[in-house]
Amino acid sequence: MAALPPARTPSWNSADEAKEVIVDGLEKGSPPESLRDIKTSVWTRVFVGDASQDKETKRAMQSRHMIMIAIGGTIGTGIFLSAGSAVALAGPGSALLSYFVVGVFCYGVVISLGEMASYIPVTGSFAVFGSRFVSPALGFTLGWNYWLQWSLSIPSELTAAAVILQYWDSNITPWQWALIIIAPIFVMQLIHVRVYGESEYWFAMIKVVMIIVFIFVGLIYDWGGVRGHPGPGRSNFQNGQAFIGGFGNFAQTFVYAFYSYGGVELVTLAAGESASPHKTVPRAVRATFYRIIVFYILTILTIGLCINNADPTLLTAAYDSSVAASPLTVVFQRAGFGAAAHVVNAVLLTAVLSATNSCFYASSRMLLSLARQGHAPRIFGWVNSRGVPVPALMLSLAVSFLTFLTTIWGEGVVFSWLVNLTGISSLLVWGTIGIISLRFRAAWKAQGRPIGDLPYTQPLFPILPLVAIILALAMLIAQGYAAVVETPFDPKNIVATYIGVAVYVLCYVGWWAYEFFWLNKRQHFVPLMDVDLDTDAVWGPGEGLRLRQEEQEALEKRDAQDIADGKRSRVWARQAARFVI
Repeated sequence: MAALPPARTPSWNSADEAKEVIVDGLEKGSPPESLRDIKTSVWTRVFVGDASQDKETKRAMQSRHMIMIAIGGTIGTGIFLSAGSAVALAGPGSALLSYFVVGVFCYGVVISLGEMASYIPVTGSFAVFGSRFVSPALGFTLGWNYWLQWSLSIPSELTAAAVILQYWDSNITPWQWALIIIAPIFVMQLIHVRVYGESEYWFAMIKVVMIIVFIFVGLIYDWGGVRGHPGPGRSNFQNGQAFIGGFGNFAQTFVYAFYSYGGVELVTLAAGESASPHKTVPRAVRATFYRIIVFYILTILTIGLCINNADPTLLTAAYDSSVAASPLTVVFQRAGFGAAAHVVNAVLLTAVLSATNSCFYASSRMLLSLARQGHAPRIFGWVNSRGVPVPALMLSLAVSFLTFLTTIWGEGVVFSWLVNLTGISSLLVWGTIGIISLRFRAAWKAQGRPIGDLPYTQPLFPILPLVAIILALAMLIAQGYAAVVETPFDPKNIVATYIGVAVYVLCYVGWWAYEFFWLNKRQHFVPLMDVDLDTDAVWGPGEGLRLRQEEQEALEKRDAQDIADGKRSRVWARQAARFVI
């Protein structure tokens, strides 16, 4: 970016003129003397900031932000609208099993990634790890696939938000609603990463409260606890209704489950901007366990208990995004809460705003990381003094506008293909994280480092990364099988299912060819002894045990002081928090 012109030296003729300048609010003796100067000043303040500061992202997100992002940050329309389709397609038993399997997959990915991100908390997370621990081609592939995944998801969220808002006012067209929504979200991203963390904290809190209330109301209704509204009990799981349609239908439910779980790895991407990442990241990834059990397994169980698989509302919710047909709305209304549609609609809106917020954050940070690794134009590696990657955000905004147009042109055909691309892309990213985790541990062992030096050690290693790899392959095969057996058969469904695989392979082979033929690099994989385990690490080799011991001693000293001061409640609160998380 070109340097801004130097400020002019003022030439005031008297003290009165100088006083007048001060009264007018002009700063530091360099008043803008034209409209152009005023515009330059605004540009500097909003996009550039103070040029004297180092241009790096800021570690401004606290532990509560990270934990809430992990628990409910990416809960969106997948669980609110599409979850019921899995029940309708294959029965409540198959849907529950599908969400459990994908939950295990999700847990393996997040825990494996959390081990690496807590030790090397960098923006770009697994894309950086792929380059360092495996090969630059893998980092390039993961980064661009992930950037596409989130950039192309923005129009999906905008479309969903427009439909939700039209429930209240249908006079405003979807594209007008989209503009109304995207403007404040984009401005929040420009301010500071703390704004993202704080907004996600409250967005997630609303969703979490809503789902907890839904589970309690739904189970009480199902057990007949609401007077005048008898529930179905266990009838939806009896008489062969739990599992319907065979393996073909069961395989198709993975699409809905995977869509609902999408984005759980975002918390490790935010590790590069979190305070004390060696403590906050482990707490956040451990919180994922509660998210899987409470917000997915129990939610899909409640839906299956309360709504029969043949109920038409289960299918219509996924296809027309009607909040009136959302499983949550249906259960609330049948339990006697007539105004539930408006409440659920409001929560749905916060979920979509949260998802759009996360889309901008994830896409911009991944593009920033790609640029700083040399995998994208250098301009996208620039950040202002507040740590905001403005060029990367601007590109994500431009891509979202172009993609949003595809929902209008060509009857949405292009948009449908792009959505399919993002789904397979996220599946491939998850599976590859398992490979990176195995490679990280192999390098750690080869270089003679003690496991106790890691801030967080994943349990049951190497089971979780192996489970992630195996389930990724199994789901790729299952989705292909579902496309083949779908009636009526259409070859386009198979192409649409695997278009993301083609993009993944092209990225990998393309970067390998660039290195081999253009850079004359003959060594493709990074040797284990050459793996960089020190750059950006939270501490040096052998320091982990000592530093954690010092932190533990400081904490015990703080507890003892609080007890001496008669503040036992503070000690109990800290101990409870450590036990839960």
